[in-house]
Amino acid sequence: MKQLMITILLTTILGMVENNASAHDITVFNDDGVPIYYKWINNNTELAVTFQGTSVSASSNSFYSGIVNIPETVIYQGNSYSVTCIGNSAFYRCKTLKSVSIPNSVRSFEQYAFYGCSITSIIVPNSVTSIGSYAFCDCSNLTDVTIPNSVTNIGSRAFSSCSNLMDVTIPNSVTSINGYVFSGCRSLTSITIPNSVTCIRNYAFYNCSGLTSITISNSVTSIEDHAFDGCSSLTSITIPDSVMSIKDYAFMNCSSLTTITIGKGVETICSQAFAKCPILSDVFCYAENVPSTNTDAFNESNIGYAFLYVPTASIDAYNSIAPWSGFRKIFELSDEEIPETLKCDKPNIIKEGNKFWFECGTPGATFKSKLIPNIEEQEFEGSEVAFIGATITYTLTVIASAEGYEDSDPVNISLTLEKCDVNQDGKVDVADIATIIDKMAGK
Repeated sequence: MKQLMITILLTTILGMVENNASAHDITVFNDDGVPIYYKWINNNTELAVTFQGTSVSASSNSFYSGIVNIPETVIYQGNSYSVTCIGNSAFYRCKTLKSVSIPNSVRSFEQYAFYGCSITSIIVPNSVTSIGSYAFCDCSNLTDVTIPNSVTNIGSRAFSSCSNLMDVTIPNSVTSINGYVFSGCRSLTSITIPNSVTCIRNYAFYNCSGLTSITISNSVTSIEDHAFDGCSSLTSITIPDSVMSIKDYAFMNCSSLTTITIGKGVETICSQAFAKCPILSDVFCYAENVPSTNTDAFNESNIGYAFLYVPTASIDAYNSIAPWSGFRKIFELSDEEIPETLKCDKPNIIKEGNKFWFECGTPGATFKSKLIPNIEEQEFEGSEVAFIGATITYTLTVIASAEGYEDSDPVNISLTLEKCDVNQDGKVDVADIATIIDKMAGK
């Protein structure tokens, strides 16, 4: 019976994708000779890009591949029509798609628009106001996305499970971070919630295990269930004064979290909000009135070994009620204003020939860099491997650090190395790659 219920559920979910999508109405070749499939919208006055045929495959589709340039207008039967929408499931699981250029005439990306496709980056034009649910979900090759200030709504799960997404900027036009929107983005290292956002909804950053920096603006009033659950690389978090409620499991399983700063506006901290943060050492709570707090809010976070800092006049109140009374010791705060957290400027990567160096506007900045080869895994036998005339592409990630500042947001560039035989022995091998990496690191 359980297996039958799961089968029915999966069939229903896949059926939703197919039933909500519709067949293409016309096919028009673009300037590159690539067929683009369209459906009529807005009483047949505009066009939406869609898929070929009547339905999409749940596994993979090939109606679009390679490089696809969407035109701003289409001439059909002697009339000109604007392309204003990337339709429901238009590029759904197009596994051989390399890139798509979107014209400034497009106003919306509908749900599932790029679901599971193989693009590595996307520039959303500043004409777009809405990105639908699941629009880029499961795009595992997507590394960066540019979202303009014209976008006001990003649907639930829009970027969920983009496991290689490293860099995204949420514009000031967005008012809500919807449910699951970046869940499972394991390569995302930093995020800034803009001052237009009032709510971070449930599971918004669930299992973003690479997140090390989260900046929450002073406009946010609520952090909902599981919003940052499983952000296991996060070491500290500051909840601004504007936040009034921290919901169930909001920061659970943040296993590297050592420091929490809670603003003076917090009124409610719900069940297991900071549970299973086992190395928590310091909590700074600026609320003069003890927040209404579930007794299990810090469950399995070993607060018996942690210190709590609260306003001087409130020490007795915190000492008299669980879970606050369970901290090792309660101290008075020396300053009842949350100190402003400054962040390092983003570094600049400068290339001259085969040499690279980094600059940053923050005084005294130092740099941390990581070089990752973008190659498919291969297996070899024997004691030596040589690649003759190899071309190797790397992603170089640089972060600036300075005393008294948070680490900068990461900067990423791609490097293609075609002449890798640096020791000129007629082959490219491990010794050459090690030398290249040492040079990049300034050794």
